[in-house]
Amino acid sequence: MGRGPRFSFNQVFSAVLWGSALIVLLALGGLILLMGHGGWQAFVTFGPGFLVSAVWNPVTNQYGALAPLLGTVLSTLIAVCIAVPMAFGTAFWLTAIAPRRLAGGLSTAVQLLAAVPSIIFGMWGFFLIVPFMARVIQPFLNHHFDHVPVLKALLCGPPFGSGLMTTGLVLAVMIAPFITAVMCDVFEAVPPMLKESAYGLGATRWEVMRYVVAPWSRSGMIGAVVLGMGRALGETMAVTFVIGNVTAIGWSLFVPRTTVASLIALQFPESPAGSLRLSSLMALGFILMALSCLSLILARYLRRQRA
Repeated sequence: MGRGPRFSFNQVFSAVLWGSALIVLLALGGLILLMGHGGWQAFVTFGPGFLVSAVWNPVTNQYGALAPLLGTVLSTLIAVCIAVPMAFGTAFWLTAIAPRRLAGGLSTAVQLLAAVPSIIFGMWGFFLIVPFMARVIQPFLNHHFDHVPVLKALLCGPPFGSGLMTTGLVLAVMIAPFITAVMCDVFEAVPPMLKESAYGLGATRWEVMRYVVAPWSRSGMIGAVVLGMGRALGETMAVTFVIGNVTAIGWSLFVPRTTVASLIALQFPESPAGSLRLSSLMALGFILMALSCLSLILARYLRRQRA
């Protein structure tokens, strides 16, 4: 009776790793093919005009991606602009200033906040942030800045409370814990000898952060921002609650708009199989994936430039 083939543990371990990597690649390739194939009918029907048209009318069967794409990009930019300084300050305070016991408890609270389901943030934004924006923030800004030419265009509109600014605020609260948690880990990984040497030369805390910690952990901070931006780009439920879901474009940040994810979530169940409407939604999903890939490529480019 002959002996069968014998495999060492290293060969089995290597095969498992190769299999895991191939599964990830196959899943990613399958997603791209599914979205591209599903949206092909819309790309062929509308051509390049699909990207620059703001019309989304199921009655006339005319669809364009410009309005939801602008809503997605602008709400994400607002969220990142609000969340990054907040996360940076929180991470610096937790790792360099706060007492050790207090920092431990607050770090756990930040991680718990990152684990809250997005629909909870959506309900919180709908019942708290939307009325606050409608009754306090927008009237206050209109009263004090209505005479400024550029700001007037950004602040105009009836005080509904829904819009890009409200969505950006809710998204900022959602992604800030992710960015904070990653930045805390990055700041704590800075060799203590570097910081102690700077303090020994008479540097202040701000100077240590500015000239030692920030340059050393720049790549990690970029990765944290990209992680938060990726979640903001694809966020669905929380955005659907607060953005108003109106397919239109304009300058105002305080009127209802829509995003790619919220539009897909709302209209996908009502789109029959094989219809041009469903194909347009699949095309939007394909473009959203492309946006996420572009943000990742940009982050890798910035990391190489700063290395």
